[in-house]
Amino acid sequence: MSQKNILEFCLSPDLGGLELFMVNCYEHFKTKGKAYVIVAPQKKLAGYLDDATFLKRNKFFPIIPALKLAKFIDKNEIDFIHFHWTRDIATVVLAKVLSQRKPQIMQTRNMTMTRFKNDFYHKWLYKNISTLHAVTYQVKEQLEKFIPKDVCPKVEMVYMGTKELTIEQNRIEVLRSEYRLEESFVVGIVGRIEELKGQYLVIEAMEKLKELDVKALIVGHTMDEVYLKGLKEKVKSLGLEDKVIFTGFTKEVDTLMQLFDVNILATPKETFGLVVIEAMMNKVCMIATNKGGPLEIIEDEKDGLLFDRTADDLAEKIKMLYNDREYKERLALAGYKTAKEKFDAEVQLEKLYGVICES
Repeated sequence: MSQKNILEFCLSPDLGGLELFMVNCYEHFKTKGKAYVIVAPQKKLAGYLDDATFLKRNKFFPIIPALKLAKFIDKNEIDFIHFHWTRDIATVVLAKVLSQRKPQIMQTRNMTMTRFKNDFYHKWLYKNISTLHAVTYQVKEQLEKFIPKDVCPKVEMVYMGTKELTIEQNRIEVLRSEYRLEESFVVGIVGRIEELKGQYLVIEAMEKLKELDVKALIVGHTMDEVYLKGLKEKVKSLGLEDKVIFTGFTKEVDTLMQLFDVNILATPKETFGLVVIEAMMNKVCMIATNKGGPLEIIEDEKDGLLFDRTADDLAEKIKMLYNDREYKERLALAGYKTAKEKFDAEVQLEKLYGVICES
């Protein structure tokens, strides 16, 4: 495989699975050779990278950042641009066209595709992209269906992965005390605070479990202040103030997961669900929506549970695990085995690096 100078590129202002996967790619690829990373200034992602170059996005005039990116490409002899956020597509493609070096481009597609991309603009974009990385087989099928065959880049499916981390027990106990969890059964949900992530379903399920010693940790940074206010009002109106804890943004997600008995993925249709495999790698039992990416990760009742995205079904499954701790532990250990065998970060990133080098 030929070595390439790789640029990881993501101007997303958010900090979720997409952005953290970009960080993992960069950290892995720079151990292989020359790798660079460009992110937006003064955004959450910048705090995860000490050696990033900053580039400000221009929504209405992408040619402005594209010109700056083209200069960066030529100055640093970039062979390959790997971008992750769909809204960066115009900037990246324009930069390629404007550069002298004309690097190859790969997009990691984290979102589903639901309509045909057969207009002139999209045909031009995809004609200038060499590879599409689909994070699930479902996404791969969609890309091959909706992008015209005469301009469709090569589509490769490689799962995202996660690492097993060593967590300090002392820190776990500090957090347990800080959130006053004591010996309670803990339900966690990790993700951006926005309606699509379904935190409200966990709160509604908690109301149905009010008589049990169950507490919920809602972890993540706020994308929608109005939605967060509504969640807190719902908690208060249901009398759950001592049962539901909002942690806000944290870099200690893996440590917090050590407090969970069960983790919930409640999005209506998650493309992959990085938080699912992260919880499994942390030996936490998963309950996830029975659509989209979780169907390629979890075997229902074998290494996790799937639910129909109703509060009733969610509460029923939480209660089942609350009453049968041995079953919960069996599911958690089976989930851990699945994560180690299928979703180890080093293995998956090495596969993706192979895709880049063989392009």
